[in-house]
This record gives sequence, structure tokens and C-alpha cells, in this order.
Amino acid sequence: QLQLVESGGGLVQPGGSLRLSCRASGFIVDHYAIGWFRQAPGKEREGISCIGSSGGTTNYRDSVKGRFTISRDNTKNTAYLQMDSLQPEDTGVFFCAADPGHLFGQCVLWESGYDSWGQGTQVTVSS
Repeated sequence: QLQLVESGGGLVQPGGSLRLSCRASGFIVDHYAIGWFRQAPGKEREGISCIGSSGGTTNYRDSVKGRFTISRDNTKNTAYLQMDSLQPEDTGVFFCAADPGHLFGQCVLWESGYDSWGQGTQVTVSS
């Protein structure tokens, strides 16, 4: 059974860093596109970053470019989201998602592009 489990969230001060992990089981993470999404309080879930299968492309939401880095460790079957220079507007529940169907190592930042989701991890940026 395909499963995704996020971890690494928490409370951090503005300007701080966190690294989120998305541990996959039941499938090989390198064979799937992986996306990270955020749902801020009172708002809809939005795409933050994604990475295509087999060393494919990476995409980032404009607001996180230069601050967030997505990666994957195939030996641990885990994807990561390194978040630096965090700001209060980054607060939200972060979800990882996976999908096998993206061609040519591409990935997308909309929800309908993914069919498996984790439960989310809370990130709060506050002084």
C-alpha cells in the first residue's frame, strides 16, 4: 500500500530554517513525481514545489524561489523540502504528494496532478 508520511514541522522564528521530510513506503520514490503543498489558515491548499521522477525537473512557487529547495534521497526513499529564510506568511500545514504519471521527468504544482497524499505537518513561523 502506497503511503507518505511527513515530518519535520514545528515552530520557528522569522529568518529561521526547517527541513521537512516525506518518507515513502509501498513505492519507489525515485519513480514518482513528488510535490509539496501548503495550506495556510483559512486558505486553499497551494503548490509550493515539486520534483520530477528520476532526477527530473524541479519547480517552485515564485514566493519561495531562492529560499526553498526540494530534493530526494533514493537510499532512504524519502523526499525533502529545505526551507530557509522562513517568513510568517510561510505558516501552514505542509503536505507531500506523489504521482507516477508525469511524463519526461516533469512535475506540476496543482493538486489534481497527484493521487497520493500524506497527512501533513504543521509549520508555524512566528516570533
